[in-house]
Amino acid sequence: MASSSPHSSLLDIAPVVPVVVLQDASDAVPLARALVAGGLTAIEVTLRTPAALAAIRAIAEEVPDAVVGAGTVISPEQVRDAVAAGACFLVSPGWTDVLLEAMRRSGAPFLPGVSTTSEVVALLERGVTEMKFFPAEAAGGAAYLKSLAGPLPQARFCPTGGIGPGNAPDYLSLPNVGCVGGTWMMPADAIAARDWARVEKLARAASGLRAQV
Repeated sequence: MASSSPHSSLLDIAPVVPVVVLQDASDAVPLARALVAGGLTAIEVTLRTPAALAAIRAIAEEVPDAVVGAGTVISPEQVRDAVAAGACFLVSPGWTDVLLEAMRRSGAPFLPGVSTTSEVVALLERGVTEMKFFPAEAAGGAAYLKSLAGPLPQARFCPTGGIGPGNAPDYLSLPNVGCVGGTWMMPADAIAARDWARVEKLARAASGLRAQV
């Protein structure tokens, strides 16, 4: 998968990809700046709120050091709208051939979501080797991904769902995990208080997780 970043893969930009859910697009730029300052430059803004596309557009235009992408992409229309807003990558919780084709046609790097071995094999058949593993903890966690590394070593993952600073190192130590997705560096109370210094501090701790494994 080609990347719009100088990295060869989206999975190698940073050990943690913040999964951002914003209710107010005006928070997007200061939040992104705090995350980037803390060393987390790949930022996934989920399309779960009405503010998401405006948030992506604002980050793309005003935070040049960020690699902003769209998450929870589940339709060709969302693919089109996210890329038009400036999304540099796309992440889906699952995939279908229709969605996969739309993501391919967009030209943006993408991570289709999987939670079973059969879904992984089906994507490998279609030439896709980098995937989101979701919901990570509920679908079997680090132990499940470790068991896939033997028979399917060509597949690489960004596990997301139920991951925090306590278990992230378990995932990052696996040979088939490039990065993890999470929200813990953006506590709801910090966002509500617009405490960007706290977000930056938590992001810096998250960006150092790779060095601990």
